[in-house]
Amino acid sequence: MDRRTSIQTLFRGSKKASGRTASSAMVLNGGLSPYQGPWTRSEAAHLLRRASFGPTQDEIREAHQLGLDGAVAKLFEPTVLPDPPINYINTTDPFVPVGDTWIDAAYVVGINLRGYRVQSLYAWTVNNMLTGGFNIREKMTLFWHNHYATEMGVVNDPKFQYRYINLLRSNATGNFRELTKLITIDPTMLRYLNGNQNTRNNPNENCARELLELFTIGKGPQVGPGDYTNYTEDDILEIAKVLTGWRDRGYNTNDPTVEVTVEFRNNVHTLGEKTLSHRFDNHVIPELGDQEYAYLIDRIFEKPACALFLARKLYRWFVYYDITPEIEVDVINPLADLILANDYDISEALKALLSSEHFFDACIRGAMIKHPIDYMMSMLRQSGWSAPGDLVIQYRYWRLIHPYYDAMQMGYFNPPGVSGWKAWYQDPAWYQSWLTSVTLPLRANAAIQFAYTGIQVGNNGRAMFPVLEWVATLDDPTLPDAVIDGLALQLFAHPVSETKKAYLKEVLLPGLPDYEWTLEYTDHLADPNNTELANAVANKLRNLIATMMQMPEYQLS
Repeated sequence: MDRRTSIQTLFRGSKKASGRTASSAMVLNGGLSPYQGPWTRSEAAHLLRRASFGPTQDEIREAHQLGLDGAVAKLFEPTVLPDPPINYINTTDPFVPVGDTWIDAAYVVGINLRGYRVQSLYAWTVNNMLTGGFNIREKMTLFWHNHYATEMGVVNDPKFQYRYINLLRSNATGNFRELTKLITIDPTMLRYLNGNQNTRNNPNENCARELLELFTIGKGPQVGPGDYTNYTEDDILEIAKVLTGWRDRGYNTNDPTVEVTVEFRNNVHTLGEKTLSHRFDNHVIPELGDQEYAYLIDRIFEKPACALFLARKLYRWFVYYDITPEIEVDVINPLADLILANDYDISEALKALLSSEHFFDACIRGAMIKHPIDYMMSMLRQSGWSAPGDLVIQYRYWRLIHPYYDAMQMGYFNPPGVSGWKAWYQDPAWYQSWLTSVTLPLRANAAIQFAYTGIQVGNNGRAMFPVLEWVATLDDPTLPDAVIDGLALQLFAHPVSETKKAYLKEVLLPGLPDYEWTLEYTDHLADPNNTELANAVANKLRNLIATMMQMPEYQLS
């Protein structure tokens, strides 16, 4: 079965329930003007599904109680950075006892320390997403990772990758221009784009090209040989000269006195003035040594096209991939104007987008196919899943989550190239590239496994969906209709049809009347230590939840 057939199979039958197919043209209402419609839990859930990973019932309630403005404000509240990743397993590391962090520790010849540190970084990242809560930071960290992409397979030093991802996390909702300055001389990016090999005698164009094409302004249509709407090939040559001289230090070092950092070497920097093309008003970059790159970036960001470039990427990340001429005028242009008005601080523009009439249009809800990381993390967070044991044991559980979304073709720290993942730039597939005859069964299998058996590390407990604790967070878990409606509100972008509700009730209560659930559940509440009663209720819930998570509706956000 090819990708197109897989997608058609997934969405077959959904037209009647939703009123549209996944590929049908959407007629959208509203622009960036503030949303004035009803504020129910459905709207609150939509906001949190897009801006965070898999909201819990309590988070949806809180967002509803706060109102739209309060909920959006809470998403942007500053939070402390997570503690650094630890040695969770390796007893042969001479510098890092189990339980301590390795982020500043050297390697040792003859001992494979890189392998466990990579796995520790993966586990740490999973926990950051699990505990990200009612906040946009982790979704934005992943956004920037897709925007300023690097690959662990190329920069194979987790100490570098830790600093890179924490740089993105620290500036997740900050200033686009200033983050671009920081990432341009970040040790991971220098190594990934060969900026550490860029010299006056042998300029390397990789950093310069990606700085323009992928990170700041974009090409725009070609208008002549080597001349694009926003820059020219000559600009790349001149910018490569500006960026000469930067070197990373500490890569895979065995010397405990050498820190991971960057340094500027004037002896390999191209001296003298550099002149940009007519696309940048023939601006002359003066000789400024280690501040020359920052001066250059300030000049690039004087062009409003930078704000438009980011506005389109934010739109495709949080709203939808198809930017029509109408959306360009009604949403992208005012979004870019807000970015410019705030001198490239992006938080106000993001708040406006997430509070807009357009964002809450009925056609936007459920129009986005969850990417693999969103699928897995939503599944775990919505259920209240957690890893058992102390921190060292929890790391061993968290590291088992990474291979799930990696197999679904979205490995954190390993996008397929400098352009990031194809779902956000490759026409015509866009989000549909996530669904293939290979990845669809992997999604279903993950839902089934965590619903019924979970994962286990050694002799520690099985970590599966805590279905009894989960259903207890619903408004009225004693009624089967309330159970299905409550779960659907959390799991699906739209209410389920009466036909599908009847089907789900049959899954929960095969051939039984509604009161059987009420009796069984209330008996369990009256005697919670009765294992037989608990298992009977839990098994019914596992069947229901596993079924819902395999439905087409659950693939959508």
